[in-house]
Amino acid sequence: MSQAERTASENAIKTTVLDYFEGWWTGDQIRMERALHPDLAKRSLMKDGLSLDQDTAASMIDLTARGAGRRHAGDRIEELVFFEVDETMATVKVRTGVYLEYLHLVRLREGWKILNALWRAM
Repeated sequence: MSQAERTASENAIKTTVLDYFEGWWTGDQIRMERALHPDLAKRSLMKDGLSLDQDTAASMIDLTARGAGRRHAGDRIEELVFFEVDETMATVKVRTGVYLEYLHLVRLREGWKILNALWRAM
């Protein structure tokens, strides 16, 4: 991948990440749906240290539409780290004032989509 291709991919990935977080914070289900792969697996370790909190694309879109993320409407992305980017997949870390998330993205014909998310509250 050339530097120009990598820069273009990183810009497109950043747009996807912004759709995901800003869609959540503003209750914009269209942006959330645009950001997610239909087979999204989003997980977080529960406080018991054993169980997982799990969400799907459908549940995230529904929660977004119901405004679940609006309680953190003032939150912003503080750090976005591109760990790996190639032609069809990427791994990024996103830190906000409220969340830390590790995202795996895949590049489809229509653009970059979040396939997996591992997260915790800050």
